[in-house]
Amino acid sequence: MMIETGEAAFVDTNVLLCATDRSRPHHDQARKLFRIAREGGYSLALSGQIIREYLVVATRPVEVNGLGMSAADSLHNIGLFTPRVVVCEETEAVSARLRSLVATYELNGKRIHDANVVATMATHGIGWLITENGDDFVAFSEVQTLGLADLTRVP
Repeated sequence: MMIETGEAAFVDTNVLLCATDRSRPHHDQARKLFRIAREGGYSLALSGQIIREYLVVATRPVEVNGLGMSAADSLHNIGLFTPRVVVCEETEAVSARLRSLVATYELNGKRIHDANVVATMATHGIGWLITENGDDFVAFSEVQTLGLADLTRVP
């Protein structure tokens, strides 16, 4: 299955990190994603959570699994990404959906971050998630995932 014309796809934090870090697998595919979306007729979306997560990892020292970027450089990158996407607000409806997902799937700990992504997507009517961590979302029937390699096979 692929994203259809007119649909939206949510972009996970790891996709932005792949686009930033040349040493990551699928770096080139992540950078091409925005062109592919335009050509494919679908839009991309993310949320404040994705921006926060990106800033955390981008500015964290390399020694602790970060990119070691300055705040200014990481904010510059966010400034390049955000005009190309729809930024979905995390409203009370998203919070209510999150609480429902936590109860339904009996979630705890870090899994709640994933559930918040799903809650944001579901509340905004987005069914596709572009991520390099698809296994983190397998349990959620509300979303379908695609990796960068899957998307870049589209002509």
